[in-house]
Amino acid sequence: MRVRSAVVRITAAVLAVGCMAACADGAPAAPTTSDSARATVPGGTAGGAGTSAASVRAGAPCTAGKCTDNSHASGNENRQGTGGGRHACSPSVSLDRYSDALDKTTFQGTFVGNLSALARDTDGSIAAVSDRSVLIGLGGRTHRPVRTTELADEKGAALDAEGLAVEPGGAYLVSSETEPSVRRYDRSGALLGRLPVPDALRVAPAGRAQGNQTFEGLALRPGGGTLTASMEGPLTGDGKDTAGRPLLRFQTWQRYGARPGPAPYRSGSAPYRLGKQYAYPGDAGLGVSEIAALADGRLLVLERGFTAGVGNTVRLYLADPRRAADVSGVTKLPDGKAVRAAHKKLLADLGACPSLGAPAHQPQTNPLLDNIEGMTVTGRTPGGRLCLLLVSDDNESPKQITRLYELTVRPGGH
Repeated sequence: MRVRSAVVRITAAVLAVGCMAACADGAPAAPTTSDSARATVPGGTAGGAGTSAASVRAGAPCTAGKCTDNSHASGNENRQGTGGGRHACSPSVSLDRYSDALDKTTFQGTFVGNLSALARDTDGSIAAVSDRSVLIGLGGRTHRPVRTTELADEKGAALDAEGLAVEPGGAYLVSSETEPSVRRYDRSGALLGRLPVPDALRVAPAGRAQGNQTFEGLALRPGGGTLTASMEGPLTGDGKDTAGRPLLRFQTWQRYGARPGPAPYRSGSAPYRLGKQYAYPGDAGLGVSEIAALADGRLLVLERGFTAGVGNTVRLYLADPRRAADVSGVTKLPDGKAVRAAHKKLLADLGACPSLGAPAHQPQTNPLLDNIEGMTVTGRTPGGRLCLLLVSDDNESPKQITRLYELTVRPGGH
């Protein structure tokens, strides 16, 4: 009996180690590709000098599709990344680590930077899109580049890509703030179609949107039914709420026959119809740079701004649009009366996070901060907290950094 018990214990330990290796950061238990085999970086250093992979806490539960609880992990990053535990930014948000390993690097001749959006891909990797019209795949555990795909519009021209979402069937949804637009691409980067956009949201003179203030964020609700695009700034003529906050418009689409699996393809279009449009009260001086959808219909909203000589301001909000009024028929907000906008709650001002010794190449009140534009939910800890991955857009500037941030968030409520 003792021999048999020992064998059982040893077998269980081996299985646990294998599970932790496979499931860290929410990676699939049986990954389809090997990050280490595909992450050679000719002419660059991506992933070669550091890692943003989570450290696995000994004995931590591990479930496929969930990220590891790192509350007692030990850091193993070098000078380009640090962390290894929860560092409180607020009662709801903690910083686990950051990594600069991607900064000013190339992968197979493609510059790895200008990253404007992140989305968890169907194979467990992280999809990132640059505003130079390139889709970059990052390893789900290593966050090192594993593939690149160039994107183009209907005429073969590059996009000013700012938002990204991945359908359950694997198609990519990419927003461009030029028109603005939302296009749908297959796994090879071939254009499948384009979603309808209300005339008022188009850039002037076609509509009332201001240049570079349109579809900055894009999020697909888990399950793939509702797609949301967030305007970075207000439309010309739109006003403020009763608290004096500028009202921004969030546009939704509903997917035809929404259910898990590939969506039906309609020639020349995308399988979505226009849905509800609602108002979101943004902070004065900030713009919405990214959104992430939760399964219950709420959104994580990232607002950020920049002041020369001072640096970036970045705030993470939890927004609830479920009772917000549909303002698609309202010409100008607030139209002489109070508008039932989405309710929002501040989760954290990221300037309050510990800097962890992060460097900055320009003045920052907190050197940890930079131009953060991308965000995605990568999984949940065994305790139910959300694991977030954020990225900053370096604009290919020597004064800015491509930096990855791993956060743990307790949104609260339902």
